[in-house]
Amino acid sequence: MKASYKKYILNFKRPSGTSRGVLTQKETWFLLLEKNQRTGIGECGILRSLSSDDRPGYEEKLKWVCENIHLGPENLWEELRDFPSIQFGVEMAFRSLKAEDPFLLFPSEFTRGNDAIPINGLVWMGNETAMKEQVLQKITEGFRCIKLKIGAIDFETEIKLLKYIRKEFTSDEMEVRVDANGAFSPSEALEKLHRLSELELHSIEQPIKQGQHELMARLCEETPLPIALDEELIGVTDAVKKQELIQTIKPQYLIFKPSLIGGYKGTGEWIQFAKENNIDWWITSALESNVGLNAIAQYTYTLENTMPQGLGTGALYTNNFNSPLEVQKGQLWYLPHLKWKFNL
Repeated sequence: MKASYKKYILNFKRPSGTSRGVLTQKETWFLLLEKNQRTGIGECGILRSLSSDDRPGYEEKLKWVCENIHLGPENLWEELRDFPSIQFGVEMAFRSLKAEDPFLLFPSEFTRGNDAIPINGLVWMGNETAMKEQVLQKITEGFRCIKLKIGAIDFETEIKLLKYIRKEFTSDEMEVRVDANGAFSPSEALEKLHRLSELELHSIEQPIKQGQHELMARLCEETPLPIALDEELIGVTDAVKKQELIQTIKPQYLIFKPSLIGGYKGTGEWIQFAKENNIDWWITSALESNVGLNAIAQYTYTLENTMPQGLGTGALYTNNFNSPLEVQKGQLWYLPHLKWKFNL
């Protein structure tokens, strides 16, 4: 078996704002396997400043994987616990290599084009006008669940925007989620959660920065608005510590990004603990290209979770790869008659 890797820079169509800054480009890496005239493709979707494997030696670790590809996916996964995005890339590449079609990883009614995955429409941070334009666009496109990034502009302006949405649509007509990406200070968080809860929102992701477990546990106990943990899960690789985190904080929801938590195996472990503790969850992409998004979407469909998932990121880039993935009326479809165009 021959293994290689290649870096690829994805360019955003428009600057996309989060509480950690504005994104114009996204770095990703592809792991390529060749054996018996077959090709396997895996995406190592690192997110700089967020991924736990954003550390020196990332490319060297990819090189090590290629030199030790003979170890196989299970052994490599164990050796890569500090590099969750590479864990996922390895899982994806080996599954791709075994498939008749390198992009058909989990054959299902989804990949046959007979069923779709409900998703949320993502509204990025920006000024009030830009965010309102995005909201109107998502509504026009048929979304019935939207997620707004908040925490980077004035809170009163964000409240005003959310009031505008609620004036036009009741909570039965439009589910609204917000994501603070840890932007609230502990001293102000509960007050802001009360303000937000008046707008009949579905949930808020990561109101305060991760790593403050006692404070987050207190918030989850006192909050009038359901809290979903996201960044809090990043870097927690030990099974016992995963259970301890869930049982200590007791969140209302958990959100899983496979590229940030160890791929299919890491996500499956978290899902098991969520079920044991009666916590609902959903899966989101982490700004991967259509290759990684495809791998996450196909896997997500097999889990039979009916909540809207966070898989609507495929149209963000000017130089993404043509794929059968298409968003229609708030749902992600896989249209088999459309062909992949994967050129590095």
